[in-house]
Amino acid sequence: MANVLTTGVWLSTPTKRPSFFTRLLRAQIVSRQRRADRAVEQYIANRGFDGKLTDDTEREIGRLFARGGA
Repeated sequence: MANVLTTGVWLSTPTKRPSFFTRLLRAQIVSRQRRADRAVEQYIANRGFDGKLTDDTEREIGRLFARGGA
């Protein structure tokens, strides 16, 4: 407790490294997000994006992902 009072910081053991499965899950999530981002970019490029993302475009992108097209 003295360490908290004198330094204002808890001195504890270093946090342990995430498990293999945690790291694997995180990598998979990041990979899927990148794939989704590329699919949206491709969709917008194919539709002739004019610089404004309209509500209709956002709805179409949502439908694309809802039906598993990405």
